[in-house]
Amino acid sequence: MKNIDQSSSPAGIDRLAVQAAKAGCRWVRFSEDIVADLKILIPLNLERLKEEGWFPWTVSKKTATVISCSPSPELKRRCQEQLGVEEVEFVLSDRDNLTRIIEHNQDINHKFPPEAGRTPLALVRTYLANRRSMLSLCRTLLAKSRTHLAVVRTGFAFIAIAIVFLRIFTKLPGNVLFPFLLLEVPILSFGIYMILAHMLKYMPARKVNDLLSSCHPTTPTGGSTVLQASNVKSFPAFHRSDVVPGAETLRRGWTRLSPVMRRRFLASDRTDFAEERTTLACFRTWMANVRTWLAFVRTGGAFVGLGSGLIRAFPNSSWFYFDLSLAGIGSLMICEGLFWYFRGYHSGKKSFKAVLHMNTKESVWDIFFPHRHDNSPLERVGLPIGKGHAPGIWATTGLALERTVLADRRNAMARLRTVMARMRTGYSFIRTGRTFFFIGATFAVYFHKTDLFWYGYETVMMLGGLLLIGDGLLWVLPASKVRKQLPYCNADMSINIPDYGVPCRDWEKIELRHDE
Repeated sequence: MKNIDQSSSPAGIDRLAVQAAKAGCRWVRFSEDIVADLKILIPLNLERLKEEGWFPWTVSKKTATVISCSPSPELKRRCQEQLGVEEVEFVLSDRDNLTRIIEHNQDINHKFPPEAGRTPLALVRTYLANRRSMLSLCRTLLAKSRTHLAVVRTGFAFIAIAIVFLRIFTKLPGNVLFPFLLLEVPILSFGIYMILAHMLKYMPARKVNDLLSSCHPTTPTGGSTVLQASNVKSFPAFHRSDVVPGAETLRRGWTRLSPVMRRRFLASDRTDFAEERTTLACFRTWMANVRTWLAFVRTGGAFVGLGSGLIRAFPNSSWFYFDLSLAGIGSLMICEGLFWYFRGYHSGKKSFKAVLHMNTKESVWDIFFPHRHDNSPLERVGLPIGKGHAPGIWATTGLALERTVLADRRNAMARLRTVMARMRTGYSFIRTGRTFFFIGATFAVYFHKTDLFWYGYETVMMLGGLLLIGDGLLWVLPASKVRKQLPYCNADMSINIPDYGVPCRDWEKIELRHDE
């Protein structure tokens, strides 16, 4: 298969040959075989070599062969100094061919920035993987914090039982109270211990809010822009280059590209997929943060419910200020939880829109293995795989393609996890709304006589709970519909066992059945 970038006009070759004959030197045009030793290139700035118009092809102890578009005595002295040789043999080339030779040694396609090389892209994917690991650690910490808050609410239930029993049975005469104290004091002590110990364990999760940055949906560009990383020594920041001129046209001519040029585009595709997975992980972490603060709100609701209930049950009690403090602490917890809840609320909406948007895009599988009924005017890649073909067709470029297709499948699973995280967040809305609704409904049913303040209190509790339940259903139902449309949700499932020595059609499969 002829490389599209190796074609040159006969007139250009003749002109180059004439110039080389006048200069008394050899001439060369771009070829992927022109590769310099890595030891030679490491100390050099290849971008500067493009400006100066030379490239060190080979270097021995005393002699260097240098490709140049403008040989001169001054350039010869500069090459001698930088390469540490005594003699320099110039090989003539024109500016365009020289630039492409240097770009090939940078491992980038024509007119792409240095960051488009496979090694810089692999480094960016490593930074993205590190970011996903950090976000996974945050989600684990948030899950632990929700567990601690559940224990806090359990401890609070112990305290509520002990306090109610204590305030009821203190009215009994004589020593009748003593047997109840033997039961109430351990319950009260254990409840206090559970609250204090697990609130301290919950506190580190609050620092996650300082680590989380805003999430922005991404869209693969097909290699027309390059993802770059900056500020890598402290906290990597990711941004995209400007659109590379001619990149889209070059990509459309896939069947005429050399294998190494294809692998560069595939490396860019995998980097785009890694960026999307990282963005979806960010969305899932924000939704986990929302669920954690909703758990905090439910814990505050338990304080408010107990404090308000004690005030209504014992309106003239000497414990009034204690009851009021419980309700006040719970109200502060609810306000703080709702503050962080609103900050992360929009992440769930943006993540769902991002998943729906990406599901409408063509996958790598669709591009390389198009459907027979697809009459798209765009040029498609048809891999000529026949029954008698040898496994050699799955060599380096084939493996790069297979890794890219697998990365695309990982992204499909990441979208599924994001949709399911949205469902869990919706269910958390429903649980929180149910808590507030039952507090208001219990007060309305149990305390028959009420004034305007308590009537408003009960109404706000029930309406607020119903709003949260309704909002939760708006999150759960659409996400449930999308979940059924995504793959990997069937009761029965088959997984391929990769064997890169043979075509993927010959890979063995493991069948996983729901009834096993």
